[in-house]
Amino acid sequence: MESVREKLQIFARRFGLLNAACCDECCGEQVSLAQSHILFEIRRSGAPSMQQVAEELGMDVTTFSRQAKGLDAKGLIVRKVSPDDRRVTLLGLTDAGADVLARIDSYMTGRIDQIFASMTDFERETVVRSLGLLNEAVAKAGQVAVQREGVIACCK
Repeated sequence: MESVREKLQIFARRFGLLNAACCDECCGEQVSLAQSHILFEIRRSGAPSMQQVAEELGMDVTTFSRQAKGLDAKGLIVRKVSPDDRRVTLLGLTDAGADVLARIDSYMTGRIDQIFASMTDFERETVVRSLGLLNEAVAKAGQVAVQREGVIACCK
């Protein structure tokens, strides 16, 4: 019998493979999976700081900075100094970055539609509702772990 962990591992791996193939198939840009997550988070957060996005994605600042430089060099994001605190760098999408992200969104929507095609409306609604509940529970567990131990994973 599969454990919850095993089901989550398999799902994450399979869904990650969909994401990994996305950019080659949909937008023609050499955008890594990490970079597509950065683009998505910048759009979701508005004009976040580099630190905010790195924390949200669970990336160390050095790795994040390297990924952001790559996106900047491709003309997909802009980095600017915060008017409130010159030590903070804010991120935004360029028109080209928004276009790449829109093509990724379109591709992923199609792939998700393919996944859901074999499900009834009730099953789809159940999956979406369950994913929401799971995300909330993971966030709560993460907050408790940070308060208690500083990490949610098994190692530091």
